[in-house]
Amino acid sequence: MAPGKKITSTIQRRWRTIASIAGGGEDEETPLEAAKRETFEEGGVQASKWFELTSLAYLPVTIISEKCRQHWDKDTYVIPEYAFGFECQEDIELSCEHTECVWLTYEEANLKLKWDSNRTALFELNCRLTP
Repeated sequence: MAPGKKITSTIQRRWRTIASIAGGGEDEETPLEAAKRETFEEGGVQASKWFELTSLAYLPVTIISEKCRQHWDKDTYVIPEYAFGFECQEDIELSCEHTECVWLTYEEANLKLKWDSNRTALFELNCRLTP
């Protein structure tokens, strides 16, 4: 990929620092189905081209509110974080959970991301998009 080309968007959540679209699966959804649903719910986008990344991390459940995990098994301590990319051909229309969306280069996004797992997924996506 050419240096400086805008490849990623990051989204400012009302209650977090820079993040990407995130969310959990519902019922029997696969991780990809959950990613597609969350992308539509939080960004208003129905993408047709997806990149299922092999980057996988486990996060402490404490990043999820107690209210949201009240029905989880009490011995659940970590949850998987799957990563996907998609080709965005539409305008992003943020849900009320978010305050801003900006398009950044790989380098810019890498500096802004808080979590190592997000930087690793971004690295993989950049590699996959680089001819």
